[in-house]
Amino acid sequence: MTIQRMDNVAIVVDDLDAAVAFFAELGMELEGKAEIEGRFADLTVGLDGVRSDIVMMRTPDGHSKLELTKYHTPAVSGTEPRNPPPNTLGLHRVMFAVDDIDDTIARLRAHGAELLGEVAQYENIFRLCYLRGPAGIIVALAEQTG
Repeated sequence: MTIQRMDNVAIVVDDLDAAVAFFAELGMELEGKAEIEGRFADLTVGLDGVRSDIVMMRTPDGHSKLELTKYHTPAVSGTEPRNPPPNTLGLHRVMFAVDDIDDTIARLRAHGAELLGEVAQYENIFRLCYLRGPAGIIVALAEQTG
């Protein structure tokens, strides 16, 4: 038995509208919204009294999805430090291939994105960067150059 596919990656955010705007600016498309609560939600995530809003975003090719989740109850558990460095254990980053890395960075900066370092050239193949997006998540961008 094998898996069929990777369905999505979930990101818990404190400002759902800002996260949706950020990923829409990146080029992701809104697939749907839902309010999640009830026993099935409690049992699935192992918390009591879950009430959350989720938004599903998909890449233009339809193959990859992000689930953006805003928990109303129970209260969100914070992370320490607030914006962990790239070498922190756990979810590291989400990477997107883009056509124009400079234009993408400029558009995402209007949504609060900050570069962690610089745009770097990897051999003559890719231009790459890491930036910090909504809820402190690290978003990597890659522009193929060769």
